[in-house]
Amino acid sequence: MGSQPDYNQPPLEVSFAGFLWDMDGTIIDSTPAIEKHWHSIGKEIGVDGDVILKTSHGRRSIDTLKILAPEKANWEYVAQMEGQLPVLYADLASEIPGARQLLDSMIKISAPWAIVTSGTEPLVHGWLSRMKLAIPEHLVTAESVPEGKPDPACYRMGLDKLKLSDVAGDVLVLEDSPAGIEAGKAAGCKVIGLVTSHTVDQVVAAEPDWVVKDLSSVHVVGTKGGKVVVEIKDALKL
Repeated sequence: MGSQPDYNQPPLEVSFAGFLWDMDGTIIDSTPAIEKHWHSIGKEIGVDGDVILKTSHGRRSIDTLKILAPEKANWEYVAQMEGQLPVLYADLASEIPGARQLLDSMIKISAPWAIVTSGTEPLVHGWLSRMKLAIPEHLVTAESVPEGKPDPACYRMGLDKLKLSDVAGDVLVLEDSPAGIEAGKAAGCKVIGLVTSHTVDQVVAAEPDWVVKDLSSVHVVGTKGGKVVVEIKDALKL
């Protein structure tokens, strides 16, 4: 893509019927916590932590374990393991810039939204509670679907929960991982890709509709015709 990405796309306004948020890398950044935790788990299961981390981001822990430690690939173990993350490493997570403000502005106008994540329910509730972030009425977690991202089942379930399956093209998915971007596109949604956990080239290769550094580039500006009007600024010129 060249040596210097060009984040100078003129501001544009787009209307959406609802929003499906990934969590890690989109609302919060718990990468340092995850790295420490996987190194600890790696010692327990006899797999080098760096080997695990090469493929774990954006993938369900159970899918990672199916490959590297099949004997641990069960929901009881995964839920217990992930539930410990926000407890043990609470100080190692931070907010993605602009995420809280964007969430709060959506909630203020009662915009339909859900979280669709590769994490388990104990992980999601743990982090959101620890960081005092809004807990959604609608939630799709790792346990909810038979296959994780890039399979689109999770985002299709999110659309169902918001009762927006018939207008998937009017729903915005907010994602950081290539697998998640691909899942959102395959579900028929529009996708904005964040360059928070992967390189800009990796994000662009997944073919989102827009690419931004983080959510400080995305703002709710109002409502029109029953939809939420969002401004996207400083997007990458694709």
